[in-house]
Amino acid sequence: MKKPAITNLDIHPIIKNRWSPRSFSEKKVDPAKLRRIFEAARWAPSSFNEQPWRFIVGEKGDDSWDKLYECMVKFNQDWAKSAAVLIMSIGKQSSSKGGTNKVYQYDVGQSMAYITFQAEAEGLVVHQMGGFSADKARELFSIPEDYVPLTMMALGYQDSPDSLEGDFVKMEKAPRVRKPFGELVFSGSFGNEARLD
Repeated sequence: MKKPAITNLDIHPIIKNRWSPRSFSEKKVDPAKLRRIFEAARWAPSSFNEQPWRFIVGEKGDDSWDKLYECMVKFNQDWAKSAAVLIMSIGKQSSSKGGTNKVYQYDVGQSMAYITFQAEAEGLVVHQMGGFSADKARELFSIPEDYVPLTMMALGYQDSPDSLEGDFVKMEKAPRVRKPFGELVFSGSFGNEARLD
């Protein structure tokens, strides 16, 4: 099922067509595609080139997938159980220059965006989520103290919305919406819509 964004202006097809389905096929993802996806993340920009992102990846049927699935809240487990790949993003808090890297979460977010766009280019779909236990992740994966589990994502091939159960079908078929430009882009002062004429 495709749900291209209804945009006010023409934007790149990868951005226009990307969305976050919950219906995943169990079809295995080619390892070459996974490597390209993580290569895209590797080349994301970061402050002072710190590259604070780290990832734990699990493929359906392996121990890492099972542990990642165990970290998720039940709501996410209910729809993500068919995803071929689960990924956890982790951020390194400290800077190589000493002290805290104040923008490590921002930088990890950029690497996740690169994953998302490369996945779309590979014919795959991604659904990112915050509903998981960071404490359980630390315990199950022995994550060092300086590293923070930030988000998870399901990745794979999209299945039919009707493969989902209950309210998830309705959520899958719901139209995509975004706030209007004037609520997001300002000039002069906060809240004052940028005209950009």
